[in-house]
Amino acid sequence: MELWPGAWTALLLLFLLLLFVLPTLWFCSPSAKYFFKMAFYNGWILFLAVLAIPVCAVRGRNVENMKILRLMLLHIKYLYGIRVEVRGAHHFPPSQPYVVVSNHQSSLDLLGMMEVLPGRCVPIAKRELLWAGSAGLACWLAGVIFIDRKRTGDAISVMSEVAQTLLTQDVRVWVFPEGTRNHNGSMLPFKRGAFHLAVQAQVPIVPIVMSSYQDFYCKKERRFTSGRCQVRVLPPVPTEGLTPDDVPALADRVRHSMLTVFREISTDGRGSGDYLKKPGGVGEARL
Repeated sequence: MELWPGAWTALLLLFLLLLFVLPTLWFCSPSAKYFFKMAFYNGWILFLAVLAIPVCAVRGRNVENMKILRLMLLHIKYLYGIRVEVRGAHHFPPSQPYVVVSNHQSSLDLLGMMEVLPGRCVPIAKRELLWAGSAGLACWLAGVIFIDRKRTGDAISVMSEVAQTLLTQDVRVWVFPEGTRNHNGSMLPFKRGAFHLAVQAQVPIVPIVMSSYQDFYCKKERRFTSGRCQVRVLPPVPTEGLTPDDVPALADRVRHSMLTVFREISTDGRGSGDYLKKPGGVGEARL
């Protein structure tokens, strides 16, 4: 079916309007730029997942596929002008299973995670991610462990299976113990699942801290510019000999050490760090 001349004119006018409006919004509206950047970020990840799926499918569901996802995602930081600095990578135990715990600020955590992700390490993620289109399928093929946080019994069962997998298949897992994203430039109280897992398997905990994104990213202010993120790997915390009764104290101790480092690296090179003293900032965090 051919378009009548008026339709071609309308399409041309729409194209010219977008050609003018989009660049204007990009340069004149920080909020519009924020939404454009986030839309591209999420869309690009979904597109990369489509490319990764056939390659990962050759092995089937396998933790080694995480290397493919990491390779395909590493370049994203350059697209956004984000410089990721990793320190303390030598603290990773060289040849044993362990549980990584990291603070959770936004979907941009993926950039820091891919920069430092050790071999045979997979994240534990909420089950909803499994239904996130191509990204969910790619994550499943890469061995990502999904848990339903609303069904406590199922989550405990999955954690018990993960503890056995750690020991029998030489796998490491990455957990965000805050349980949800925290956009306030602080660190939420830790849930204890990751620590129960480490104690049950008697494997060390490796804390990883990502500095605050507030100098270049703020969801509330609709701000997303270029900047620097520091990722600090802390010395492993042993769990040999600990029991479930020791988990609360263990979680508090690890959170305290991570929060101390978070405050240090989030103010490093940024002056007084006053933004950390805002309500909800690190200055008001309870240990």
